[in-house]
Amino acid sequence: MKCVDIKDIGNLPGKMLGDNETFRFQCFSELSCFNQCCRNLNLFLYPYDVLRLKNHLAISSDAFIDEYVDVVLRKNSFFPEVMLRMSQDNERTCIFLRQSGCSVYTNRPDTCRSFPIEKGGLYNAQTQKTKLVYFFRPSDFCLGQYESKKWNPKTWLQDQDSVLYNKMTLKWSELKWLFQHNPWGNEGPDGQRAKMAFMATYNMDRFREFILNSSFLKRYKVKSEVVKKLESDDLKLLTFGFEWVKFYLWGIKSTHFKLAKV
Repeated sequence: MKCVDIKDIGNLPGKMLGDNETFRFQCFSELSCFNQCCRNLNLFLYPYDVLRLKNHLAISSDAFIDEYVDVVLRKNSFFPEVMLRMSQDNERTCIFLRQSGCSVYTNRPDTCRSFPIEKGGLYNAQTQKTKLVYFFRPSDFCLGQYESKKWNPKTWLQDQDSVLYNKMTLKWSELKWLFQHNPWGNEGPDGQRAKMAFMATYNMDRFREFILNSSFLKRYKVKSEVVKKLESDDLKLLTFGFEWVKFYLWGIKSTHFKLAKV
């Protein structure tokens, strides 16, 4: 999902959809293009995607990152992109695709479950909030766009169980927007602060261990009921991580913690 200034909204690809504007789409196995959208793609994974997938596979965050993703720092970027590693075949097939379909379907990434809609984020610098905007953008080969079933963005995303994914992607985009400018100084994007920020957003197992087993709770005052939730609630932990990075790098205050008095 791209997060853009309102003046650049016209540059995003696809047909922009109003909240109640309809489009036609239906996907099913009898279509000759079935599963073609799972090949030859660059699939960006957002933090909530990684959390859901590693839990689905019942592996640690470290194991998932090592085995399933490529972490890429693009030129003139200040935070890396996390991309699903594709199979090494001619079609660069999604590593989770099987003959019967997606093997992680119930926990498939936000981008997959939103297709053929792509989302953009309109960021308001004053409120530091982002509003989702929707674009109808099926692939040229996609035959589902010629089916008769009608949707609007809300009904489609509800049908695809995308509401929570959208909420978490929106939170992530608000944080990611802040990385338009270099927060690292002379330390650079390979320094310790950058590693801490990546841990707090993409590696929930290590972040939980950092909170509970380091001096974190001595340096930060966190309400006991919040700490209790962080021990077992992955969603709360991820949201806490987003807020902590905002404070850690930019001093943006949170209602969930504050610096302890020395």
